[in-house]
Amino acid sequence: MRISKLFMPTQREIPADAEIVSHQLMLRAGLMRKVASGIYSFLPLGYRAFRKVENIVREEMDRAGAQELIMPAVLPAEVYMASGRWERFGSEMFRLQDRGGRQFCLGPTHEEPFTEAVRDNIHSYRQLPVTLYQIQNKYRDEKRPRFGVMRAREFVMKDAYSFDADEKGLDASYDAMYAAYCRIFDRCGLDYILVHADSGAMGGSGSQEFMVKSAVGEDAIAYCDACGYAANEEKAPCKANEPGEPETLLPMEKIHTPNFKTIEEVTGFLKLPATSFVKTILYSVDGKIVGVMVRGDREINETKLKNLFDATEVAMASFEQVERVTGAAVGFAGPVGLKEPITMVADLEVGSMANFVVGANETDFHLINVNIMRDFKPAKIADIRNLIPGDPCPVCGSPMAICRGIEVGHIFKLGTKYSEALGCNFLDQAGNENPMIMGSYGIGVGRTLAAVIEQHYDEFGIIWPMEVAPYQAIVVPTNTTDETINQLAEQIHDDLQKRGVEVLLDDRDERPGVKFKDADLIGIPVRITVGRKAADGIVELKLRASKENTEMTPEEAVNKVIELIGK
Repeated sequence: MRISKLFMPTQREIPADAEIVSHQLMLRAGLMRKVASGIYSFLPLGYRAFRKVENIVREEMDRAGAQELIMPAVLPAEVYMASGRWERFGSEMFRLQDRGGRQFCLGPTHEEPFTEAVRDNIHSYRQLPVTLYQIQNKYRDEKRPRFGVMRAREFVMKDAYSFDADEKGLDASYDAMYAAYCRIFDRCGLDYILVHADSGAMGGSGSQEFMVKSAVGEDAIAYCDACGYAANEEKAPCKANEPGEPETLLPMEKIHTPNFKTIEEVTGFLKLPATSFVKTILYSVDGKIVGVMVRGDREINETKLKNLFDATEVAMASFEQVERVTGAAVGFAGPVGLKEPITMVADLEVGSMANFVVGANETDFHLINVNIMRDFKPAKIADIRNLIPGDPCPVCGSPMAICRGIEVGHIFKLGTKYSEALGCNFLDQAGNENPMIMGSYGIGVGRTLAAVIEQHYDEFGIIWPMEVAPYQAIVVPTNTTDETINQLAEQIHDDLQKRGVEVLLDDRDERPGVKFKDADLIGIPVRITVGRKAADGIVELKLRASKENTEMTPEEAVNKVIELIGK
């Protein structure tokens, strides 16, 4: 391919709205362009790399015995209503009506349609197991699209669904998908870890995420170096404190704290550590106000809170709601003396505390020496906080650590959640009807591509791993007006092309420095430079990941490229 004919609109400047490296480089290298917030078009270079990832996914899914099909993106509401997810997806689901008033959505994920397809066509244990998959666009109306294709409103996902007769079969299907995912991410050149995760709107008995470590990752990963346990922060369980010596319960007392309402302000005023405080934060949980209590130095885990109530929508209460329920300004909420009865939830850690400080539900006042069960009784005591570095590992008790990560794949054991809701049953050997046991397995194709860039770049641009590079080699003649240089560059390009190499020829009438910068920016793995020694039959070969140039003959350069790409 001649670069003079290639639609490759590169940019020298970093786009102002691109926050992370992958987003910046995908725009600068001419891989994609923004159409609207969270919606992108892939340009030729980007789409070639995108298809490389897609084909790796397809090859490994086929190798694992899964069968590819394609479902519609526009789906009727009835199937999601039957599973209960029409409402559970909330405002993230794109909903629409046809001209007859029938409700539809743009598919956010396809558990229900796949379940329907299997329900209507598979009826006997003899037809199981089966795993089906598609690579298709998904649509979610993200509240805050960001980081380019990392958090987009339209994206391409490989979603697969397994159907088995029993739990043993599900385990085998799950393990096959796990192995396929490892092969996929290995071939993409990613450094990843597997973490326990929250099942979210997908439901089911358990799930794991494939996470790529990255400083700009949206997800926090809690991990233990001692035993290898790892979990998404949303899922990572926090243990209750070991019981210590019982404290004498002191009488509750109201203290004037004028204009001090944050934990930092009140701790400084009372000269007490944050661990002596319990903060009460009011939430709207599916429209009902709930008081949530955690220790003063802790943060509430909204995913755990949502799961605790099996809720669809969880958001912090408005200022007006807080003032109505507490009778005080924001910052003075507490569990004692609320103006309206609400459900109170206390974190496990709060359950073992004594003589702590809370808001008094009165502006400029706090209560000291408050004790659970004596002074108030929460409706629930549960794990509702984020794990922090140093907290004990839930498996071995060693201190946990935290890093950031990008989720590129997610595998779920769904069990019978969808098969029971949609009547996806089979007849066993005894002629009894049973619900099929399901698994769900997703990979974000665009997100995987961006994660590759996040792990493979330098100050000059992208450094593509060979298997996902849009082109494998680039031939750069330093002077296109020199007949000898030009002819040799054309010859090398043609020889590589004949031997099956995906190769670019930079035939533009540009300075060598411009060509080298573009080659580095777009990240082609191997560069062959044809310059002043062309008349002597010498060219330079350089790997994008290396700073070294090696002189060799044109034939040696061609053979070296063939060796590097494994043909």
